[in-house]
Amino acid sequence: MNCSSCGHFNEGGKFCVKCGHKLQEEAAVSQAAATSEYQSQPQPAYAPQEPNQRVRQAKKVSKSFFSYFAEGIKNPTATAQAAGESQFVNALITVILYALSIPIMLYAGWKLLLIQFVRSMFKVPIISEELAPSDMEDFNTGADLIKATDINSIIHFNFTDFVFKQGIFIFIGLAVIIGATYVAAKFGKVDVSFKEFFSRFGTFLIIPTALLLIGLVLAFLHIEYFSYFMNFGLLSIFLVVPFTIASFKQSGTNGLDRIYSTLIVYVVITIVLTFIANGLGEEVKAIITRMGNSSELNDLF
Repeated sequence: MNCSSCGHFNEGGKFCVKCGHKLQEEAAVSQAAATSEYQSQPQPAYAPQEPNQRVRQAKKVSKSFFSYFAEGIKNPTATAQAAGESQFVNALITVILYALSIPIMLYAGWKLLLIQFVRSMFKVPIISEELAPSDMEDFNTGADLIKATDINSIIHFNFTDFVFKQGIFIFIGLAVIIGATYVAAKFGKVDVSFKEFFSRFGTFLIIPTALLLIGLVLAFLHIEYFSYFMNFGLLSIFLVVPFTIASFKQSGTNGLDRIYSTLIVYVVITIVLTFIANGLGEEVKAIITRMGNSSELNDLF
């Protein structure tokens, strides 16, 4: 350190070896000057990190969808007629929810459906005449045991495999129904783009989807009435088709009559529902087979 009094360089110590000037004061002054110089320099302002673009977009889409869905329940006809190509994404989300809610509901409530089926069999006159009252009591005891047991883990009923496979199958079926309805509308001289037609169909599908979502909640709560909402939601598709076709004006008078258009689409719906039922039936057979081969399940009884 150089002495400020005489300029002599000192390797260390408190005083200058030449003139005796105190060196600690020099160090304190140098440090204070360096600190003051650093503080006087402009510091970069803190820039808050902007939220991820995808997160913001997801929030925007979800907010738009919930508003659209609520309005579709409150005023279904007006909302559907006002739906244009701008509502295509919201309509697509509705169709996806409709397709996924059915297999999720079946996954959550298939034990209740099995119990309902067996209970209905007990009410068949040919069977009920041969049953003693104690048989029904034994069945109720067994039903309570089934409800309380996590059979999904015993028979290895995979959620992803069942829900997504059947959900994709149902979505394809819905796409076929929507496509057939659009073709029927075009034969009826309805001048409309596919995206606008899809948006209106999806908007009319809001109430059936809402019924399925209510049934889904009841299924998770193990309330047997969920099956009624599932049936209403499935059968409501027969109302969505004529509502959608009738909501458009025909551009000519020589097109296919709307009654015949609707009947043709009903045939397509029946075929699609048959394929869906067959697919679900195969899953039920697989479940029953796994139940019969499960030693862990046999140990419960």
